[in-house]
Amino acid sequence: MKVLVVGANGKIGKQLVDLLNKSEKHSVRAFVRKEGQAKELESNGIETHLGDLEGSVSDLEEAVKGTDAVVFTAGSGGSTGADKTLLIDLDGAVKVIDAAKNVGVDRFLMVSAFGADQREKWNEEIKSYYVAKYYADKELMQSGLNYTIVRPGGLTDDTSKGKVVVSDNMQLTDSDDRTIPREDVAKVVFESLDNEKTYRKAFDLVSGEQSIEEALDQL
Repeated sequence: MKVLVVGANGKIGKQLVDLLNKSEKHSVRAFVRKEGQAKELESNGIETHLGDLEGSVSDLEEAVKGTDAVVFTAGSGGSTGADKTLLIDLDGAVKVIDAAKNVGVDRFLMVSAFGADQREKWNEEIKSYYVAKYYADKELMQSGLNYTIVRPGGLTDDTSKGKVVVSDNMQLTDSDDRTIPREDVAKVVFESLDNEKTYRKAFDLVSGEQSIEEALDQL
């Protein structure tokens, strides 16, 4: 399976690109915004596509053509305002969804955010981010594509634990771990690509006690 990773220069995207590049059953095309990023990836033998999520759907179609699946893990970043969040995390995601539909790529995986599906869980300080994730996820679910939406908890740069909890409606207490290493998020996305248990599913994700394979197989 050839996978387009949108947001390949992000912290999760880099981990996922590395997993796909080393995989024997998948290959990768990395979607990046800057020429320097593309050159660095290409120096490691990774195919790239230079593009902009604020561009047109037709431009994005060129990035998607020739792939079998799309992973959207791009984001405007914490230093931008609400306008950029809506342009990248929402409209950028929707344009990539449209591009995938237009060129006939059916498999689409979205990295969202824990609680994005429930307004009462939104953090008021980054409400625009949750708004973007909520509507991008909703658009994907209504697109007719074979989707998987992964909603990770608080992201850390800790070393992978390889142990997770997944649930379509996770209920956590104040004492429960609400975090997960970015490396484990990338591993969950990787394992979800061709796992039929994840097809047309949206689920919350935090660190836990089950192996990734066991947790996904119980969806």
